[in-house]
Amino acid sequence: MITRVEYGTDPFQFGELDVPATTGPHPAAIVIHGGFWRSKYGLDYIRPVCSEFVKSGIAVWNIEYRRIGNPGGGWTGTFEDVAASADHLATLAAQYELDLRRIIAIGHSAGGHLAFWLAAGKKFLAGAISLAGVLDLRRAWELQLSNAVVVDLLGGTPEEVPDRYDFASPIEHVPFGIPQRLFHGTKDPSVPLEISERYVQRAQSRGDDAELTVLQDSSHFDVVDPRTKEFALVLAAAVALTRC
Repeated sequence: MITRVEYGTDPFQFGELDVPATTGPHPAAIVIHGGFWRSKYGLDYIRPVCSEFVKSGIAVWNIEYRRIGNPGGGWTGTFEDVAASADHLATLAAQYELDLRRIIAIGHSAGGHLAFWLAAGKKFLAGAISLAGVLDLRRAWELQLSNAVVVDLLGGTPEEVPDRYDFASPIEHVPFGIPQRLFHGTKDPSVPLEISERYVQRAQSRGDDAELTVLQDSSHFDVVDPRTKEFALVLAAAVALTRC
């Protein structure tokens, strides 16, 4: 059963917690939806992914957060919310029988960026999964992804606010010291495969356990559709990471 839990006072500072019916303590996944960080996209589309995780024995913390277009969203509220939502799991652990030693972060598209940004700073995480994540914000700016949305997120170009790109871009923070699993389709029209390829190359060169699964002929949303073979690979990776 999904339980809505507020982690702050803003209308968008909440998460949906769903826990397996079995006896805990349960591993858990912090699930972060995408939408190029914009307010018109919410957590509803990723609920089917969460449901499949729960069926496989993984508790899910599906978070909402302030986005571009929401008061306080973008720089810095989006990042503050993601960090606060993750920290809030510790207050929920006893009541919902969560195993804080087996927490992973997983995100899709912009949510993949936020999941890996979280993994760079939250050392309690056991692993992280990116589903077509925007893991290199400077490269995203160069490619002008989604009408240069990164400028809206960070409030400027890499030349104007370089420190923000250093802070916010996961590729700038490797090594993380935890396993990282990336999934990306060769026919993704929203986030090019090269973003994940560049990230993994740098992470591996810095000694991280980072693996990229290239999904032939797959598009942007195949990885978050429980009916696909691509999602079966994602689910298997999540189960493996939470058993570490």
